[in-house]
Amino acid sequence: MATEELGEPDLAGVAAALGDPRRIKILYALADGAALPASRLATEAGVSASTVSTHLAGLLANGLVRVEPQGRFRFYRLAGDDVEGILEALARVAPRKPVTSLREHTRSAALRTGRTCYRHLAGRLGVDLFAGLLRLGWIGGGDGRHDPTIAGDRLSAPGHGDQYRLTVTGTAGLAELGVDPDPVTDAAPLRYCVDWTEQRHHLAGRLGAAIADRLLERDWVRRGTVPRSVRLTQAGETGLDRVGLVSSGQLAGRSS
Repeated sequence: MATEELGEPDLAGVAAALGDPRRIKILYALADGAALPASRLATEAGVSASTVSTHLAGLLANGLVRVEPQGRFRFYRLAGDDVEGILEALARVAPRKPVTSLREHTRSAALRTGRTCYRHLAGRLGVDLFAGLLRLGWIGGGDGRHDPTIAGDRLSAPGHGDQYRLTVTGTAGLAELGVDPDPVTDAAPLRYCVDWTEQRHHLAGRLGAAIADRLLERDWVRRGTVPRSVRLTQAGETGLDRVGLVSSGQLAGRSS
C-alpha cells in the first residue's frame, strides 16, 4: 500500500484551534508538564464539562494535546515541548492585557516571582539564580543584563549571543549540587533568555533544564497552584544561600 503523501502544514487549522481564549487557558494549565483531567481543565477555562470536551476535541484534532486513559479516567497533556514553544512565541508578540481581577493579579504576581519557561527557571527566581552563577564564576562571559543594542538580545525571547560559557569551577560546583553538566562542558556557548518580566537574562537550554530538574527533585523549588509558577521552599532558601548562589536578602518569594 502506498504511503500517503503529506502536503503543507495546516497552519490555519492550528491557528483556529488557538483562536479561543478558553483553549489558551487549557494549554497554559498544561504548560508545566502536568497531566490533568477534563474536570480540572473545565475549572481552569471557566466552562462546563460539556463545553470543555468540545475544546479538548479541537485541541486533540490539531495535535496540540494528547490524551492518556487511566482506568475510567482520561488525562490530558501538551502534545510536546513545541506546543509550549508556540505559547511562548505568541506571548512575545501579543500586547499585554490590563489586570482587571484579583485572580489575574494573583496569577501575574506568581509568574513574576518564579515560573518555568521551556523547562528552565524564569521570573525573579530564574534571574536571581543566573546572577548567582555569574557572581560565583560558575558561568563566565557576561553580566546578565539585557542590552538592547545587541542584535540578538531581544526582550521576551531566547538570546542569540554567544558570550556565556560554563567554567571549570561551575562544572565542579554544579556536580556538588547533583547537576551533571557533561552535555555542555565543551566550548559551546550556553543558551539564555531575556526574561519578559525582569528584563534580565536567565539561563536556558539543556543546562538550565538540568538545574531546574535537580532543584525540583530536591524540593528546593516547588510548583505552585498557578500553572507554570514555582516557588522556593525553606530547604531551597537554605541550600542556595549556603552555596552562595543567591543571598538570603535577594531570594525571590518562597513557599512554606
